[in-house]
Amino acid sequence: MAKPNAPTAAQLADLGRQTFHDTFAAANKPEDMAAYLAETFSPEKQLAELQDRGNTFLLAHMQNELVGYAKLRDNSAIGLPEDQDPAGRLEIERLYVREDWQGTGLGAALMRGILALAEQLHCRAVVLGVWEKNDKARAFYQRFGFRPVGEHPFQLGQDVQTDIILRKGLSGR
Repeated sequence: MAKPNAPTAAQLADLGRQTFHDTFAAANKPEDMAAYLAETFSPEKQLAELQDRGNTFLLAHMQNELVGYAKLRDNSAIGLPEDQDPAGRLEIERLYVREDWQGTGLGAALMRGILALAEQLHCRAVVLGVWEKNDKARAFYQRFGFRPVGEHPFQLGQDVQTDIILRKGLSGR
C-alpha cells in the first residue's frame, strides 16, 4: 500500500515534464525538448528512479496536489576526479516547482529540507549541476551558499549544453 502523499511514477513524470518544459522550452529547439522529455520523464523511468535506493525524493504538496519535488542522489561523483571517493556527497539532481507556485517560498522550503537532510546524513557537501544560462536558478542556489566548482556537459536531445557544477560544504566537512 502506498504511503499517504506518496507520488506515483505518472505524477512525477507529469510534473517533471511540465516544469522542465515551462522553464526551458523557450530557449531550446522543440525537437530537442521533445526528445529529452520523452527520454527523461516517462512513467517507466520515474518508477525506476523511485525504486532506486540511491535516490531520495522530497515532495511539496499544496492543496492536496503535488506541486514540486527534489530528487536527491547519494554519494554523487559529479565534479570529482575519477580517483576521488564520492562518499558523503548528496547531489540535487532535480529541484522543480510548478510555475504557478514559484515565488511563494516553496523552492526555498524544499532547499531547507535538502540541507537539513544532508546534515542528518552527515554529508560533507551538497552538489548540483545547473544550466549556465539559467540565471534565475543560479541566483537561487547562490543565496543558499552554493559556489561554482566546475562544469560538465548536459545532453538535451541533439544539443550538448554546459552545466555549471555548484557545491556547498557542510559544517566544516
